[in-house]
Order: sequence, then structure tokens, then C-alpha cells
Amino acid sequence: MKFRQRARLPRTPFDVTAYAAVFFLMVLMLLLGTRSYTPGVKILLPVADGLPGTDQPTITVAVDESGRYYFDNQLIAEAALKTQLTNAAARSTEPLTLVIQADKAVRQEILMRLTLVARDVGIRDALLATLPRAVPAPAQP
Repeated sequence: MKFRQRARLPRTPFDVTAYAAVFFLMVLMLLLGTRSYTPGVKILLPVADGLPGTDQPTITVAVDESGRYYFDNQLIAEAALKTQLTNAAARSTEPLTLVIQADKAVRQEILMRLTLVARDVGIRDALLATLPRAVPAPAQP
């Protein structure tokens, strides 16, 4: 039996192995990218329906579960927060409403202290920020 000297394996012009390798690398990068650190403070707002809003200008202060205050996305001490609220109230031509973005675990004492600080600087109204309910609550019989 005689074999041909230059036998070639049949190859298609479209090689899938390189594309498969790139695809798996992209999937790997996507998975690792979603697990990376995202900056910010984690605040879990309570869920509620039908609460009133406001049509007045607002100023927002966030409070995390350990009781730290955040104003303009920056950690701030209570004394500096009072100064910032005073400046904001002085610049505003209309009465301001304080919107408090408080975590579910924040103690009532911290919320009361924040509203008293706001009242001392001339901000009379304070509202707690909440998330809307994802599914409407069932009607009570």
C-alpha cells in the first residue's frame, strides 16, 4: 500500500478556536468586573406607599446605619453639617425642606437630633425618604 507524501488535514478557512478563546476571556472579565468594588455608602431605605412629597426646594442629608451624616456625598461631622445647613438656608429665597435619607437601622434619636439641628438653622420641614413598594399591597378585607 502506497501513501501520499504530502497529505494535508482538511481545514476550514474559518477557525473557531480563536473566537471561542476570546469569548471566554470576555465572559471572565465581565464576571470579575461585576464583583469589583463600587464606591459609595450602602443605605437601605425603608419601603412605604402613599407618603406626601414636597414642591418646595429641598436639601438632602443621608444617615448610614452607624449614625454618620453625609452631605453633598461627603462624610461630615455634626458641627460642620450645621454650618452647611445654615449657609444653604441663608442662600435660599424660599423655605427649604430637609429630606433625610436614613438607613432602616438608624435609631430614632439620631433622626430627632438631625431634625433639631435643621430647625435651629431655620429649616422647618423634614421628610424621610422612602422607596416605593415594588408590588402594590393587597387590599385589606
